[in-house]
Amino acid sequence: MKVIADLCVVPMGVGVSVSKYVVECERILAKAGLETQLHAYGTNIEGDWDEVMQAIKRCHEVLHEMGVPRINTSLKVGTRVDRMQSMAQKVDSVEQKMVDVSD
Repeated sequence: MKVIADLCVVPMGVGVSVSKYVVECERILAKAGLETQLHAYGTNIEGDWDEVMQAIKRCHEVLHEMGVPRINTSLKVGTRVDRMQSMAQKVDSVEQKMVDVSD
């Protein structure tokens, strides 16, 4: 099953800056071959359900290996069975409607 997920991994107990941990998760997602879109408070991920969930698990494993004692993750997941839709298509649809309304 294909999924689009919104992931926010928050390493706790490592200080204020967490960018090096975000970079590591981004590398894990890329290595898994998943389509991603980084945003200010997380990452959108597109791919097969099991592959996405395995990559998220790997993020936790690697961050703990890096010395992170605690991780708080927020995850939103969307699936469709009526048609295939990519992250880009979802964004394009909204942006097009915004242009149509402004005319």
